Amino acid sequence: MAKFSTKGWNTSTDNPKLLGNVLADGRVSLYLRYNYGSVSDGEGIVKVDRVKESLRLYLINNPRTPIERQQNKDTLELAQEIKKDRGRQFLEDKEGYKFKQNGINLFQYFASFIRQSGVADKHVLEGALKNFQDFIGEEYPQFANRIEPKNLSREMMERFAHYIEDVHTGEGVRTYWQRFKRLINYAVDKGVIKKSPCLKIKVMNTNDILGKDILSREELQQLFATHYPKESETIRRAFALTCFTGIRHCDIASLSYGNIDYSNKLMTFRQSKVQHDSSVSGVPIPLNDTLLAIIGEKPEGAKDSDLIFRLPSIEASNKALRHWTKRAGIDKHITWHCGRHSFATNLLSNGANIKVVSELLGHSSLKFTQKYVRALDDQKKAAINSLPQIDITNI
Repeated sequence: MAKFSTKGWNTSTDNPKLLGNVLADGRVSLYLRYNYGSVSDGEGIVKVDRVKESLRLYLINNPRTPIERQQNKDTLELAQEIKKDRGRQFLEDKEGYKFKQNGINLFQYFASFIRQSGVADKHVLEGALKNFQDFIGEEYPQFANRIEPKNLSREMMERFAHYIEDVHTGEGVRTYWQRFKRLINYAVDKGVIKKSPCLKIKVMNTNDILGKDILSREELQQLFATHYPKESETIRRAFALTCFTGIRHCDIASLSYGNIDYSNKLMTFRQSKVQHDSSVSGVPIPLNDTLLAIIGEKPEGAKDSDLIFRLPSIEASNKALRHWTKRAGIDKHITWHCGRHSFATNLLSNGANIKVVSELLGHSSLKFTQKYVRALDDQKKAAINSLPQIDITNI
């Protein structure tokens, strides 16, 4: 790897020093180099004892646009803050000195991590961070623009958990809390936060409530029978795969031909949403001829890494889906995730075993699948209640 000029980043006395390597893809990988001094081997040979710590932060080499230059500026500022904080810790550990920690602006730190993470559910992480920023702005206005690790407390996290319960319903409560804890755990892993203030704090369990509309088998037939000018074939096929396999939008967007075993009629993939939170993230799904037709054959010359569906963002996909359901005359608030819920509910209503459905959805526990059973019970009650009222006095 080529060396990268870090002129102006360090002084001669800095320890650690902030440095960078140019990677093969053109990015600059930032790291800290700690100097623990020189060590003699007793034969006159002096060895410098140095240790490197990757920051997992990257600059764009030779930025061309104002956006790229601003991104580099933000990333470098974050790296400098980490370097300053690490320098205090290094001196404290090495010399026994005690310094008052100014810390790192967590808003900026988390935003940089999200930008660099490359995870498929990046928009959910961004939503979790925005929830935290909104909460701090309302409840702790003194930290509205800057909050440091030393400002976090268990009481603050408990109040934030209640805030999420108040502003979200259904699955959103657990989803945003889990993603926020991922941000905290990343900072803990990097030594920015010494101990997670979220330990043993739980949000109200709403996983037994299905908070989204579902499509019945009749409504699915109605939807896929509906065509209109300038419709997206990719959206139609991808949403059909969600409705008939339960696969999420983020996983469809990254689905490649290497995930499909055509000879054995099997689709295997790793769930991006839970791969950081669960050890049960790999999902195998059997495919029938209908599902194979939706996926389509692997084009001649295509690589295993080639994507099957080139989907737009989740926001754009949901917008196209709402336009489609409106054209189909379906008066429900249907999002892409409703297809996953519809898959589970329709399987259960057709007599499928709940454990089988749970495995197809990639759930780590039956408790997450139980909400579909309750939704099915609610549908049965609604069907009974829809019967016409009659006078029973003459029965």
